[in-house]
Amino acid sequence: MTNPLAAPTDAVTESPAERVSTPVDGVDVLGAISPSRAGDFMACPLMYRFRTIDRLPEEPSPDAVRGTVVHKVLEDLFDLPAPDRTPARADDMLEPAWEALLEAEPDLGAMFGGEGPDVAAWLASCRTVLARYFDLEDPRRLEPAERELYVETLLDSRLLLRGFVDRVDVAPDGRIRVVDYKTGRSPGEGYEAKALFQMRFYALVLWRLRGVVPSVLQLIYLGNGEILRYEPDEDDLRATERKVEAVWRAIQAARESGDWRPSPSRLCDWCSFHQHCPTKGGTIPPLPAPTPPVTDASADESAD
Repeated sequence: MTNPLAAPTDAVTESPAERVSTPVDGVDVLGAISPSRAGDFMACPLMYRFRTIDRLPEEPSPDAVRGTVVHKVLEDLFDLPAPDRTPARADDMLEPAWEALLEAEPDLGAMFGGEGPDVAAWLASCRTVLARYFDLEDPRRLEPAERELYVETLLDSRLLLRGFVDRVDVAPDGRIRVVDYKTGRSPGEGYEAKALFQMRFYALVLWRLRGVVPSVLQLIYLGNGEILRYEPDEDDLRATERKVEAVWRAIQAARESGDWRPSPSRLCDWCSFHQHCPTKGGTIPPLPAPTPPVTDASADESAD
C-alpha cells in the first residue's frame, strides 16, 4: 500500500503507534493521522513538517516529561485493589515511575541543573499535580474498561485514524465515557473547541470501531483542577470526520506544493524548532529526499 509521507525506516525511532498498529491488507491506504499531528498542522503547517516529515529532534521539556510520569502513575494506579488507590499510594509510585523512565531514556536527566529546575523541585511539582487528581475523582469508585488504549480505524476515504486514549469507562448499560488527563491548565474561554478536537477524534474512532457513540468526553485538567465535559452526537462525529479529511487534503496539498508556511501564534513560545523557523530568524532546512513507500501506513505518524 502507498504511504506518501513515509520517512526512511532506518532514520527514525519507532513510535509507540508503529509497535502496535496493524497492517491494513489489500487497501491502498492514503496515510495515517493522529489527533496530535492533525492539531500540529492546524496550528502551524511548518511545525507539522518539521515534526512529521523532517523528523527533527526535539529537546524534552520538564512540563512534557511531567505529563508522561503523571500519566504513568494514573495508569498503574488502577492495577491496585480499589481500597489501595489513595493519594499516599500514588505519591509513593511517582519516583519509581520517574526512575523507570530515566532508565529507559537517560538523556532526560539533562533537563536538570544549570538554569533549569532541579530534580527535587520538579518532583514536587509532579506531586502537586498528581495530588490534585484526587480532588476531582475518587479512583476507589472507578473500574476503567481500558487504559492507554490504542485505537485505529480506516475511513471510507482510506485514511487511517489512530491514537492512544488515556482511559475508557464503560457503564453497565453500555454507555462509554472517554477520559483524557492533562497536566496543564484548562483552556481559556473560546478555546474549548480546540481542546475537544482530540476527544471528538477519539470518539469518532471508537464509534467506527464499536458502533456506539461515546456518551461523554471528559478532559481532566490537573494544572488547575478543572474538568471539561462534552456530550457528542452522530452529527458531531460526522463533522469531525469531514474536518480530519479536510486537514489531510491540506497536508497533501502542502506536500505537493512544498508550501509549509509558518503560522506564528502564542504557541511559538513552546516550539522546539526556532532555529529552523524564519519567523524566529532561523533557516528552513531542505526537504528530505523522497523515499520508497513502506508496507504499512503506520509509519508516517507518531501517536501520543
